[in-house]
Order: sequence, then C-alpha cells, then structure tokens
Amino acid sequence: KGAYILAEKTPPATPPNLREMIRHIAMLGGFLGRKCDGEPGVKTLWLGFARLRDFVRGVEHMRSIYAT
Repeated sequence: KGAYILAEKTPPATPPNLREMIRHIAMLGGFLGRKCDGEPGVKTLWLGFARLRDFVRGVEHMRSIYAT
C-alpha cells in the first residue's frame, strides 16, 4: 500500500501480481516503463525500494508520535 500512496494512486482491492509490483516499485526509482524499455534493472529497483523504505519509516515515526 505504501508504494501506491507514495505514487499518489489508489491501492487496488486485490493485490497486484509480482511483475506489476516490481515495475511499480521500479517506477519510484526512475523507471519509465515504456514499451521499448524492457524490464527494470537492479539500480532502479534499489532506488525504488530505498524511497519506499524511507516513506514507511516516516509513516511509522509519525504514528508513534501521534499514538500518545
């Protein structure tokens, strides 16, 4: 859900398949997803996961602050 929220999209009711989720995370790392681009590389996946991880940590921190 964090990847969809970070991309400002509504999370789907059913979970996406693995290929869709990997491409979505890669787009957070700069992958454009054009027809001729092929599959995302290691660097775009790493950058996407890093951005997603930072977002999740921020949300967890804010929840801990406002939980009291």
